Amino acid sequence: MKAIERLAKENNKNIMACRCNNEVKSLNTEVKDTDKVEPIYVTEKDGRRIFQRGILYIMGKAFNKLYPEALLTVDFHLSNSLYCTIDNMQVTEEMIKNVKKEMQDIIDKNLEIKKVEMTKKEAEKFYEKEKTLRGKFQLENKYKEAVSLYFCEDYFNYFYGVMPISTGYIKYFDIMKYHDGFLIRYPSKENPDVIPEYKETQKLLHTIEEYEDIHEVLGVNTLYKLNKKVKEGQEKDLILLAEALHEKKISIIADRIVKRKGIKMVLIAGPSSSGKTTFAQRLGIQLKLNGIKPVTISVDNYFVEREDTPKDENGEPDFERLDSIDLPLFNEHLSKLLKGEEIPVPTFNFKTGHKEYNGETMRLKSNEILVIEGIHCLNDKLTEAIPREQKYKVYISALTVLNIDYYNRISTTDTRLIRRIVRDYNFRGYDALHTLETWSSVNRGEESHIFPFQEEADSMFNSSLIYEIGVLKKHAMPLLQAITRDHPEYAEAKNLYEFLKYFEDISDEYVPKNSLLREFIGGSIFKT
Repeated sequence: MKAIERLAKENNKNIMACRCNNEVKSLNTEVKDTDKVEPIYVTEKDGRRIFQRGILYIMGKAFNKLYPEALLTVDFHLSNSLYCTIDNMQVTEEMIKNVKKEMQDIIDKNLEIKKVEMTKKEAEKFYEKEKTLRGKFQLENKYKEAVSLYFCEDYFNYFYGVMPISTGYIKYFDIMKYHDGFLIRYPSKENPDVIPEYKETQKLLHTIEEYEDIHEVLGVNTLYKLNKKVKEGQEKDLILLAEALHEKKISIIADRIVKRKGIKMVLIAGPSSSGKTTFAQRLGIQLKLNGIKPVTISVDNYFVEREDTPKDENGEPDFERLDSIDLPLFNEHLSKLLKGEEIPVPTFNFKTGHKEYNGETMRLKSNEILVIEGIHCLNDKLTEAIPREQKYKVYISALTVLNIDYYNRISTTDTRLIRRIVRDYNFRGYDALHTLETWSSVNRGEESHIFPFQEEADSMFNSSLIYEIGVLKKHAMPLLQAITRDHPEYAEAKNLYEFLKYFEDISDEYVPKNSLLREFIGGSIFKT
């Protein structure tokens, strides 16, 4: 019996695939009566990824019919959309109109999407005949014994991960011309039947495009090209260039802070495992070079008393909400510091749930500037007593611009998750299972408290490093492999484990001691 037959009783149009014994599988998978089979809905993380692969596959098929010479690249995510470009053709409104019509026609026909696996010998003959690069990089993967492609009629392409079993599963989409490329748009997870209004993220777009341009100049915009550099022994040069880019960007941000007269505090926010701690310390060095001494103040010491902590929907303490911070006291202390007054510094005792005063005081000198890092730092309500012109906000995130190939992008969230798995094990005493169990909660906090404010930043810093997954790989793989099939997190662990196999190893010894990556693998010159 196929999984789709087992799940027929669900009668839900939003089922994209299934979990069979805690592993993500296609709805065409043959299952046994004893197998544990659960639906994966389009509103879930795995379901959304499968939906996105399906819509990109249909887009590729439409372009292959109408504009077969087009060299397409799926670049990055932007607000419930995927931004795509064409290297050798101008994107026009007429082109987009034609492609949209063809995509809808493919969807309406509900064509079967079939996975075909070949041995490497068979694949070599296939590629010799077809003269295409789609999925060919699989031949280079020493861990893979087979090469897989998805076929629909006479069209084929490679996608990393499970696909919908037919084109009819992609029910809602839009495509629109955008800048020099176009956006493939899809519903939000909250409302899977509606294409939401597009929200501009100009600062984020500029930051990502800037890094993409640099990596194209370096010739490492795809995984295949990165691995080729490593195999040729050029990883040291890549590391030096990537680290030099970080230092240059940090220096530019420091210069902007100094040039903007009247700045009294720098506020740094970003999602988990973005490298905020090391970034703040490196920014501090650049500020010192400009004659400004950074002084840190921890928002974590200003939590409200435990009995006043707001509750989440399950009645549990929610420490990520803005009102979990004692805002009146925090703002009072900030105002006094900026006036040159002395304050008593609280220390929050997480065991008792209360602020304690141990005699420590703080006063800000004329050549000093406050540096504050925290989840709410881009939200003006955190520092509402301080005039906007005295604040400089920095958004930091690991905005991955490396693609597996031209259709398969590397998820920014996955990169951060791999960083966090390694850091949690090295410095916090947590295994990979614990990190995966709590990751969805972490993401919800980011979506509520960080991402809505990212465009409020004065500067954005992309903390991704083009070489980092090659370094993190050997740290993360054993931790992921320890998660067994009896855990619901097995599917995510297996996905990450198989993904890491594609990368060539890069030695830790080449990573500079001041690198942001050291925050996760250890050996940092900074106290992180």
